[in-house]
Amino acid sequence: MSLVLSMVAGEPSGDLLASRIIQGIRAKDPQLSASGIGGPDMQQQGMNILHPMDDLSVFGYVDALKNLPRLIHTYLSFRSSVLRLRPDVFVGVDAPDFNLRLEHHLRKKGIPTVHFVGPSIWAWRYERIHKIRAAVSHMLVLFPFEEEIYRKEGVPVTYVGHPLAAQIPENPSKAQARKRLGIEEGGRILAILPGSRASEIAQLAPRFLQAATLLLKEDPSLRFIVPLVNEARAAQFKAILANHDLPNLRCFSTRVAEHPIAWDIMEACDAALVASGTATLETALFQRPMVISYVLTPLMRRLMEWKAGQDGPTLPWVGLPNVLLREFAVPELLQEAATPANLAQACVKALTDTTYIEQTEEKFRQLHRTLNRDTAALAAEAILATANA
Repeated sequence: MSLVLSMVAGEPSGDLLASRIIQGIRAKDPQLSASGIGGPDMQQQGMNILHPMDDLSVFGYVDALKNLPRLIHTYLSFRSSVLRLRPDVFVGVDAPDFNLRLEHHLRKKGIPTVHFVGPSIWAWRYERIHKIRAAVSHMLVLFPFEEEIYRKEGVPVTYVGHPLAAQIPENPSKAQARKRLGIEEGGRILAILPGSRASEIAQLAPRFLQAATLLLKEDPSLRFIVPLVNEARAAQFKAILANHDLPNLRCFSTRVAEHPIAWDIMEACDAALVASGTATLETALFQRPMVISYVLTPLMRRLMEWKAGQDGPTLPWVGLPNVLLREFAVPELLQEAATPANLAQACVKALTDTTYIEQTEEKFRQLHRTLNRDTAALAAEAILATANA
């Protein structure tokens, strides 16, 4: 009898991850029946979309409060659908606020639950482990150190690797990336990645561009390249850029290959100035030295401090490469420390200190090998085992 699967992914990265899992399960069970909340990648793998993933798309607490009625309606409607369907297993991909609540309810009703992409309890709000233990039959994690955390807390867990490591080449080519982008060979290039959200660009772009201005005074030949995720963010960034004299800066917003434009930028650059988030891991997998930065708005900072009660360990690192390497392999300049002068000084080292650059590249090569596993197959195996338990 074929497996009946219910699944939820709430954003594009989750949609891509989920589609690969569906592909992995279908390789073992061609008659798989899948339905749930997702996007075009999941639909392409044959999943019946009951609600579009845009119904879950919110950015931060303020946006979540504004859209609370829509979120509640989607949650209740979908929960009823799953209970009527009685799938063999439910898989929640990321979106922890939505999925863990749903998983808790479904598990109480006798439906096995798998959660893919463990919430970053190792960074803040460790107390969520109690909710996870009650909600999740099996946890699938992206990073090896997470396995020990969940196992110690009594949560069945499997490390499945990070799919980005399989997508990003182990031997990236700076020359080929520059050719694809139409950038001349020679000379140093700093990538500027100020984030993909309006709030990130508002906080970081002015600081990053002021740092670039300082760097250009020291090295007039230095060039800057910037990926912009969509038209709205491009317009926002260019409005800020208009206040800075940076003739050596080029913006890119159109894909030149099947992957995001940011990947070509990361591969083409010598070093990057990057907003904390998934982009730091991508930059590390492209083996480029970087400076990580982040600045929260005063409101978001107060909200996070209010939510960040801890009854477990926190880590001294924020950037994913540092968290994974368990050291400050690259600098992190956050909040008040993220001054243009500090950012520029850190970028000089990332661009010119050859010993540091070689050491950083080697650390990132090892990291790439550690994270590169057959994620889809490992996840599919764990999901099928949970469904059949």
